[in-house]
Amino acid sequence: MNAIDDMRLHSALIGRDGSRRELNTPALVIDRDALERNIARMADFARASGVALRPHAKTHKSVDIARLQMKAGAVGVCCAKLGEAEALADGGIEQILITSPVVSAPAIARLVALNRLVSLKVAVDNPANVLALSKAIGSDRLDIIIDIDSGIRRTGVATPEAALAVCQLIRGTPNLTYAGVQFYCGLQQHIPAYATRREVMEERVRYLRTVIELLTSKGCAPPIVTGSGTGTHRIDAALGAFTEWQVGSYIFMDRQYGECDLSGDGSTTYEHALFVDARVVSCNTPGMATTDAGFKALSTDAGPAVVTFGAPAGSTFHFMGDEHGAIVDPAHAKQWSVGDIVRLIVPHCDPTVNLYDAYHVVRGETLIDIWPVTARGRSR
Repeated sequence: MNAIDDMRLHSALIGRDGSRRELNTPALVIDRDALERNIARMADFARASGVALRPHAKTHKSVDIARLQMKAGAVGVCCAKLGEAEALADGGIEQILITSPVVSAPAIARLVALNRLVSLKVAVDNPANVLALSKAIGSDRLDIIIDIDSGIRRTGVATPEAALAVCQLIRGTPNLTYAGVQFYCGLQQHIPAYATRREVMEERVRYLRTVIELLTSKGCAPPIVTGSGTGTHRIDAALGAFTEWQVGSYIFMDRQYGECDLSGDGSTTYEHALFVDARVVSCNTPGMATTDAGFKALSTDAGPAVVTFGAPAGSTFHFMGDEHGAIVDPAHAKQWSVGDIVRLIVPHCDPTVNLYDAYHVVRGETLIDIWPVTARGRSR
């Protein structure tokens, strides 16, 4: 079922009181009010911190959500993959940073075409990639961001000297523009304790400053320093090294981020806004109900979902295979019935979203809209 089929199936439910309970399950559901509050809170905090906001669209893969973020003041969006950028550009999003290197000849050809349609930036970490991009761009121009390894050893130049060498190559290439540096500390985002997360970020930012200092001393001060994330943005605001933030998951707040102290005082800064609604399909074992949401309905890389509705406090979710999940009530107090609704906070929002063609947007218990997951499956 694609987004068009989902619209046909559920369009009659839009605006009908209580229609959330009538959704065909499992369904990916957005609480519209919580989403908008999360978007506004981050935008307000970025403005107060004097930082530009370039949210990462790999979280939502949605033109509709990107538009809401831009309306709230974002300078653009990030995309992890070229295909994501193409999908959002087709929907009218015009300011895009691709945060992963684009290296194959077919992909570079697509990048050249996209660069003619939107304001595009792309991350690089290798001189050979710089030269390949320059050759392909021809008489056009392309903005380049130098990706700096933050310690993950996934992508990024490995040393300050390597960053300088790539920068000098870019600046010596007439059809490429040196736009700045990228430093995304992915390993640090989900450290639960604020104090520990701050300590490791202070060390990482000290390293980042050595790169910036070397670049600056050679006349290559970066116009943009892009990075940060939902888990570290408040710490990064205090440290002051970034000029723009690539925050993503704040809009949805999955279980992983829900377990992190984002503010340092234990307060809840952002709300859970993304859910998978499921139904009980079997309930023959005391203290347990089987739902229609299993491996195919939820990402499995970050542990189990959290039951937020339809079960007693203390109940837990367990994967039971491709199609099914179990809700276990340790007190055996709940008597489920077939068809009962259970709502789950997703473990990891990005890969869960990629399992669905559409968002079911609700206000309270009423379905108010259906949005396509525009860039679903755009893995290259």
